[in-house]
Amino acid sequence: MTNQARKIVIAIAIAFLLYAIYAKHYNIAVYIFGGITYLVWSYLKEGTVYLATQAFHKQDYEKTKKLLAEIKNPDKLRKGRRNFYEFMMGNIALKEDRIEEAEYHFQLASRLPWRKDNEKGMVLINLANINLRKHDYERVQAYLDVATKLRLTARQQSIIEKIQNEVNKHK
Repeated sequence: MTNQARKIVIAIAIAFLLYAIYAKHYNIAVYIFGGITYLVWSYLKEGTVYLATQAFHKQDYEKTKKLLAEIKNPDKLRKGRRNFYEFMMGNIALKEDRIEEAEYHFQLASRLPWRKDNEKGMVLINLANINLRKHDYERVQAYLDVATKLRLTARQQSIIEKIQNEVNKHK
């Protein structure tokens, strides 16, 4: 749900809450208040990351960027959302050739918990690629060493092999 949609739903819920209190339907008022509380919590802790993730998977990067821009304070996102936020911000910065900013976001994403090894593997592969562009082969090797300890997909393994071959050329 976008932030604008949340605000509209909260405004409608407040109107129902006031009516429930006026009509002395306190049990219904409690449920409405709980719903409003959940919407406020989801605004702060979830943001629009889920919608941005869907747009990101469809490769609609403009929509992804717009949805992520709605998040005013990413530090307040829960860890399960913050990691995807940082990953998508890193990818968008990389696509726009803002390498330093991309590395910053991927660094943050690498420090957050991931449910699957291959998700964290993509973050490490991106960091290795960025440092390969910067010709910092020592850091590339460090990222590759960490990534190879994870359970990765065959595609990720082949990417790591290609990066490793590039590093070996410059030793």
